[in-house]
Amino acid sequence: MSYQSVGLKLGGLRSLGGWRPDRFTALIFHRVVPEKDPMVPGEVYAAVFDSLIGMLADTYNVLPLDDALELRRAGKLPPRAVVITFDDGYEDNFSVALPILKRHGVVAAFFVASGFLSGGMMFNDRVRETIRLTQRDELNLDWLDLSVRKLGPVETRERLVEELLRRIKYMSLDVREAALVRLEADAGVSLPTGMMMSPAQLRGLADAGMIVGGHTVNHPILSVLDDKGAREEIERNRDELGSILGHVPRFFAYPNGKPGADYSARDVELVRQAGYEAAFSTSIGSVGPESDVFQLPRFTPWDRTAGRFALRLAHNFLRVGAPQLVESVR
Repeated sequence: MSYQSVGLKLGGLRSLGGWRPDRFTALIFHRVVPEKDPMVPGEVYAAVFDSLIGMLADTYNVLPLDDALELRRAGKLPPRAVVITFDDGYEDNFSVALPILKRHGVVAAFFVASGFLSGGMMFNDRVRETIRLTQRDELNLDWLDLSVRKLGPVETRERLVEELLRRIKYMSLDVREAALVRLEADAGVSLPTGMMMSPAQLRGLADAGMIVGGHTVNHPILSVLDDKGAREEIERNRDELGSILGHVPRFFAYPNGKPGADYSARDVELVRQAGYEAAFSTSIGSVGPESDVFQLPRFTPWDRTAGRFALRLAHNFLRVGAPQLVESVR
């Protein structure tokens, strides 16, 4: 079933939760790759994204983030309200996603980790591209308690990437960097550049009417940092983006974003002190009157079929409250 046909079916289902006028759902994306890539099975590719955004634009009220938050405060949200967000700052956000968004008249928000602009690469992509590109038959990963691993077809490599990320993700920044350097050396690879946006592309997003927000400098798990490190990641990111854009960002998204595991009440307060107006987690649910403006939930469109996506999106509007969120500092 296509997204277009799903949209037509949804048009007659007025009893679905998505037609509640007091809530909006924020969708979270990371990459929009040009073609389907088996090494990143969770990311949408251009044709699917085009169809998905077209369905949302035809069936829902897709709002810019700032408008949605203002309408929420005023109690004037339209029914079926949806916001589109992206995390990290991938180059394909500019080259692939932006033209599709513009074609459908949709304004999205992009939360950008400033430390990877101009040739950098996120830690998860360094792992993925290392395993994708290595010509080794096997890797000795005893130092990560993963034993010796054979490197075969793409499915095997993709599973190994997920295991490696689970080992590396929650390391401190220094330890994580050392692990990445060792993994790349053992694999004998030279990684490509250009996966993340340049400052000029970031300005291009803003010039096209898109919203750019903060996402730390190096995409750490904030909860593993000490107070000084967490504050520096949040405030330096704000300042670096402000220097590029000519204005400070208004909105923020917590890296990885799981409440309690990836950020704490301390980090919520640091974001507030940094002058942000609102911040997003990755806790599931829709945004309503009861939502903490500094811990707004988001919905991830990872479904394999258009029909399942539509049903899950409708159900997401029924998720009132966010019991998983951490208790804010007062």
